[in-house]
Amino acid sequence: MGHDELVGRLANLRGIGDAYYDYRGALRRFGAATKAAILRAMGVRVEDEAALRADIAVLEAAGSRELAPRVAASNGALIGFDIHVSALELGAYLVWSLRREDGVRQDGAVSTADCAQLWRGEVAGSWITRRRFELPARLPPGYHELELRIGAGAAHRCLLIMSPPACHEPPALGGGRRVWGVALQLYTVRSRGNWGVGDFADLAALIRGFAAQGAGFVGLNPLHALATADPEQASPYAASDRRFLNVLYIAVPSVAEFGDCAPARGRVAEESFQARLAALRTAALVDYRGVADAKLEILALLHEQFCDREMAQSTQRAAQFAAFVASGGEALERHARFEALDRYFRRTRGLPSGWMNWPEEYHDPAGTAVADFAALQRREVDFFLYLQWLAEEQLAAAQALARRLGMPIGLYGDYAVGAAASGSEVWSERATFCLGAEIGAPPDPLALQGQGWGVPPPEPLAMQREGFAGFRRAIRDNMRRYGALRLDHVMSLFRLWWVSAGASPADGGYVHYPLHTLMTVLALESARAGCLVVGEDLGVVPDEVREAMGRYGMYQYKVMIFEKDRGRWRAPGEYPRRSLATVTTHDMPTIRSYWQGSDIELATSLALYPSAEVRAQVLEERAADRAALLGALRAAGLAAARPAGPQEPFAPELAAAMHGYLAHSGAALVALQLEDLLGMTAPVNVPGTHAQYPNWRRKIEVDLEDILARPELLAALAAVERARR
Repeated sequence: MGHDELVGRLANLRGIGDAYYDYRGALRRFGAATKAAILRAMGVRVEDEAALRADIAVLEAAGSRELAPRVAASNGALIGFDIHVSALELGAYLVWSLRREDGVRQDGAVSTADCAQLWRGEVAGSWITRRRFELPARLPPGYHELELRIGAGAAHRCLLIMSPPACHEPPALGGGRRVWGVALQLYTVRSRGNWGVGDFADLAALIRGFAAQGAGFVGLNPLHALATADPEQASPYAASDRRFLNVLYIAVPSVAEFGDCAPARGRVAEESFQARLAALRTAALVDYRGVADAKLEILALLHEQFCDREMAQSTQRAAQFAAFVASGGEALERHARFEALDRYFRRTRGLPSGWMNWPEEYHDPAGTAVADFAALQRREVDFFLYLQWLAEEQLAAAQALARRLGMPIGLYGDYAVGAAASGSEVWSERATFCLGAEIGAPPDPLALQGQGWGVPPPEPLAMQREGFAGFRRAIRDNMRRYGALRLDHVMSLFRLWWVSAGASPADGGYVHYPLHTLMTVLALESARAGCLVVGEDLGVVPDEVREAMGRYGMYQYKVMIFEKDRGRWRAPGEYPRRSLATVTTHDMPTIRSYWQGSDIELATSLALYPSAEVRAQVLEERAADRAALLGALRAAGLAAARPAGPQEPFAPELAAAMHGYLAHSGAALVALQLEDLLGMTAPVNVPGTHAQYPNWRRKIEVDLEDILARPELLAALAAVERARR
């Protein structure tokens, strides 16, 4: 084989695709240069043909000579998988020993000749037969360990992942109830009590207000931990660590220690501090640095009191904190160490945030330097453990409140597709991630030049080697907090668009992942947490993903603005029951902006269109969409008095009509964006931009205390509630 053939063969073995259909339906093939760039990002010495041949030999041998896979998955009680048997082993006994997650042990044996043959042939000079082994034991959902050996041969261990047939669905939805809720970006919330950013006390107030109107959930942006040392890294979709929480959402006055902490209360009462808070509240954009400085200053005082009173006296509250730390294990300890190190190097040496900027001896989370730092700076590390505990307490209290008020779902969370390269999660789990590439998306109508999201992709072989432990932990930690969880870019369970370092997003390629195994993990964790799963399936969605979502009971994500067929807006009755429907999202224009074309004007000013012709086409399509939308609303009997024609200006009645359109749909869940209820224009995020637009900083225009006093908003919610009932 020549060099390009070697690259193609190894790319196939490493899960790199050959081609894909773009958003227009055209087949596009990946060239040798694209495959080589992705292999290079995976750490392959692409220029060395001998190294390529060696890597191919290792992977082919593993695929045909290993007795069994390292991981097998099933969404049922029985499981089977392929085994590889040599000529000498055919007819010998395959001895198996099972240790279930609950501690029960089972053993058995079967002749290899009795296993159904699937294939036989010669591999590297040896005769091999591939056969199907069906484990005779019925297994409960869980993670089980199976040990296999042929005769007296070497033992092979296999992780068995068993899930219920499908992800959890609340009984109310399974019984046909149709639920609605309000979706919002928590950091954008204004209130007269928060400290310049929406917090968990605001969330509780929103839950009370919307529950009283009949809402079944409150949808949130990802609440993942961001870089506390550099709060300007504000994107909730580029988390420092998806397993933990952003501590800036802590409502400081709601912390138990605040009530009787004289130093903290005295500092907050000072005129200068109150002036800082007033400026933070009234700012048009979230001042993340100012918010962090104010909150962390007071939280440090609360932590001192907690240590001096609760920990020193071994109180019940101290025991609760200790139990939280113990349950978090090594992952939580590493995250706290990361936070302490990051702040230390930023304060003492002025280094940019992120482990890549630290001295090299601190790059290894299990290294001596990190352990020595944690010992010397134990109080600082404990401070960040304390902050995570407070955030978990307040978020859990919000979910408990939602359930007490009768919300069948409560909090609807969001799980980002990746984590920041220099953040806590990648530092802690570095062997799983490829730092020579970023996740993105090929060109589509939302971003015609493709997208690069700046987060490194996980490497499929590394995930398998660790038994998908990192994925399992991250999903579990998120699902336990919510009644429903949205998986951003659900196609990542099947394939991710890799953009190698320095390349254009349009020149990326797809790398494939074990869809069935990852879906099984989701179904298992979903059932255990009682958490419904929504897959964000926008853009180019492969048939395999659509089939798997249906098979595993995952809800689809239906955005009304995209739900068109040849210019015709889909009728309400065409929305599938097992879906969450919304008019628009955080990555898209608000209803007002969409109607007015403000988003097109903004994109033009930011030079996001590759050509004037493309912009003209977008304008033409938008004009046709406005006319078709009014026709769809009339056909559904929901036409608003204004606007009466596609050239008339926006009116609030249009947003109410579009919400009514979805409320009458067959979708079990409908989410109303808070910005649309308020008639806002400015987007919270413009995909494809970074410094050009203040993404993730724009606040809502109305104080929380005034939102539910608006008669037109209450009327819109009442209409949606009637339609859903």
